[in-house]
Amino acid sequence: MPPTVTSSTNANSTSRAQGSAGEGRTSQPELLQGTLDVMILSVLNRSASHGYGIAREIERLSGKLLTIEEGSLYPALSRLSKRGDLSSEWQISATGRRAKVYRLTPTGRSRLRDQAALWDRLAKAVSRVVGASERVAVPRYEGAE
Repeated sequence: MPPTVTSSTNANSTSRAQGSAGEGRTSQPELLQGTLDVMILSVLNRSASHGYGIAREIERLSGKLLTIEEGSLYPALSRLSKRGDLSSEWQISATGRRAKVYRLTPTGRSRLRDQAALWDRLAKAVSRVVGASERVAVPRYEGAE
């Protein structure tokens, strides 16, 4: 199984991403600030959910590449709620326990549209840069390992 590495999603939280198995070393990619927020908004755009369900859906949709930890998830949910992107209410879960269920608000839906468009442009730009570096020989400098 590939090693797990912690990736920063914002100044106060972390998520875990799987590293490449064949690398022989563990890298620590920095995820851009706002990554977790847009993933939460995307999951809640499909249906309302409690925190644990949101985390599991992100894990499932990412092919288990991303694991969102409680220390990242709940501060993000609180931040999104305070910003007006989410509403929440306490409900009884299928297991009979109380769970706070989050829903996307119209403000959150609008923010998701904006952020999804931004992520699409950003992903294309990064792909162009990475693709360009693979097409040209990268010079080795003396002393570089």
